[in-house]
Amino acid sequence: MVNITAVFDLDGTVADTAGDLIEAANAALAAEGLGPASAGAIKKGVGYGAKAMLQSAITSLGQKTDAEQLSRLSARLVAHYEENIAARTQLFPGFSEAAGNLREAGVRLALCTNKRERLTLKLLSGLGIGSLFDAIACGDTFPFQKPDPRHITEVVRLAGGKLPAAIMVGDSEVDVAAAKGAGIPVIAVAFGYAAVPAGELGADAVMQHYAELTALIRALLSGHRRQRPAPGL
Repeated sequence: MVNITAVFDLDGTVADTAGDLIEAANAALAAEGLGPASAGAIKKGVGYGAKAMLQSAITSLGQKTDAEQLSRLSARLVAHYEENIAARTQLFPGFSEAAGNLREAGVRLALCTNKRERLTLKLLSGLGIGSLFDAIACGDTFPFQKPDPRHITEVVRLAGGKLPAAIMVGDSEVDVAAAKGAGIPVIAVAFGYAAVPAGELGADAVMQHYAELTALIRALLSGHRRQRPAPGL
């Protein structure tokens, strides 16, 4: 699979970060005399940003908030999260093995996340995969982020890859929309944080476990090439 670039989302795709994010959200709420909110309520917003998590949590508590408080709470959440960024977080089962297999097959690996760069790099280091990816694009790397397809096209370029010889692996609507906009196939993971079931995201395939990844990439890119030939592949 030489000349192929596999682009991964981070939260809910590569790593199960929900535990640390839920803890950070409740710490932020507690600092203002609110909460705690249930893990389920906060998790609905995981993958959509700090303010979305907090809004979901506050709504579940029957409370109201305003933009000023939400910004203040968001800053508290990020500060707590940064200090405890890999306390509960783990890579999803099979990711390390799948990434290693792709590497051995000559596939470039890229990370495309809306998480802030400072937090992303600290988390990857804490998980022991700081040097795994050929390129990393975060939420503040460019003036745009997913679902803007340029977030994907630029990280593929930075990784030394070319379109359409790339594939996206993610867990949310923004991942699917960005991949579709970039004109590449997209795999949705069934274990992610999307507010809707993975099968309803409109992805080209749904992955239950990382053991399926290599076969899915081969099948999807083979079919994609028949539709849109890629020079040099």
